[in-house]
Amino acid sequence: MSEKVIIIGSGPAGWTAAIYAARASLEPLVFEGAITYENQMAGTLPLGQLAMTTEVENYPGFPVGNLEAYLDNAIEPKRRAMMGPHAGHGVSGPELMELMRQQALNFGTRMITDDIVDVHFDGHPFKLTASDGSTHEAMAVIVATGARANYLGLPSEEKYKNKGVSACAVCDGALPRFRNKPLAVIGGGDSAVEEADYLSKFASRVYMVHRRDELRASKIMAQRAIDNPKIEILWNRTVDEVLGNDADGVTGVRLKSTVGEPDLEKPISGFFAAIGHTPNTAFLGNKLELTEKKYIRWTTPQRTYTSVEGVFAAGDVADDYYRQAVTAAGSGCMAALDAERWLAAKALH
Repeated sequence: MSEKVIIIGSGPAGWTAAIYAARASLEPLVFEGAITYENQMAGTLPLGQLAMTTEVENYPGFPVGNLEAYLDNAIEPKRRAMMGPHAGHGVSGPELMELMRQQALNFGTRMITDDIVDVHFDGHPFKLTASDGSTHEAMAVIVATGARANYLGLPSEEKYKNKGVSACAVCDGALPRFRNKPLAVIGGGDSAVEEADYLSKFASRVYMVHRRDELRASKIMAQRAIDNPKIEILWNRTVDEVLGNDADGVTGVRLKSTVGEPDLEKPISGFFAAIGHTPNTAFLGNKLELTEKKYIRWTTPQRTYTSVEGVFAAGDVADDYYRQAVTAAGSGCMAALDAERWLAAKALH
């Protein structure tokens, strides 16, 4: 029999959609992703980008406090035993995602730890193929596979992720480790300027590292960076190495010159990659209409509708602007409600 709704993805959007769909008696089936080396290297393991972060200070409902007893009580013991120690200051990314996952399961959500690798949306019910070769049918589909941050690919960059290396200033910039410290932003586009401008509210100094002698950002954004007294643009430079140690995390960055000048080292406490994101849409095989940046295009304002009727998109896979956990969760709620109402209108629910 066809599933009423299949949800692909297990970040804030996917689990929120599952919570709403389960409470609406849609009996959702979630493909949370496979635990593979390839997914680990690509940053697409189950539980999304939040599972690879540490402190989460901007998700509503988790002020500073010790959640250890609650986590012990709320999360399945086997999963709780595999989690890192609780820091006692509020909620961490992995903790928040485990709580969302458990909440969805509590309402009867079913889950398969595998990837969807192919979709067939040209007939109804829709057909989805998992990486193990199994085929699954669904009356409605919610795509919530997110987007992964682009990094430079340096081993030292990987080593210090969550120890001073980040790809989200809004997520991490206000954390104590970055306050009143020198920071570096890598990139020269509008996103890099936005990151540097935001970080300048907290940092003692922000170095923008750009490989050329002119920013790629729009003129008004470029001028904003140039006029900001806390931002110093390091022209014609590329990152050679992220410097640090196990105790302190990131302590500096070594930069190469693109015009033959000597190497340059800058002491920093934070390294922010601002070279874009890649939405996880390759598995769709152009079966849905995408934007120029390869994000799923919402076809109706204020709705999660896609170019295929009965297929909905939620979270960062369709959002190249906000990219926050709370906005992803909100659109997961929207997608579940859209799917429920569509199924009811078609007398499929």
